Amino acid sequence: MRNKHSVELKVNGVKHSLEADTVLDVIAHFGLKGKPIIVEADGVILTPEQWSDKAVASGMIIELVHFVGGG
Repeated sequence: MRNKHSVELKVNGVKHSLEADTVLDVIAHFGLKGKPIIVEADGVILTPEQWSDKAVASGMIIELVHFVGGG
């Protein structure tokens, strides 16, 4: 397993500094891995198959939209 690098990202409108290499690392950081979510990175919607391949870099803008059930 490789060491992740520190990145400065804007996630859902808030700046975050975290250790991540890929969008999947970001999803895991926020506790959303395995949950039904939509991911947008720099204006492009990513399929779940792309999350582990899409590298993150400082300055990226990521939107994580997750669904919450309720009555």
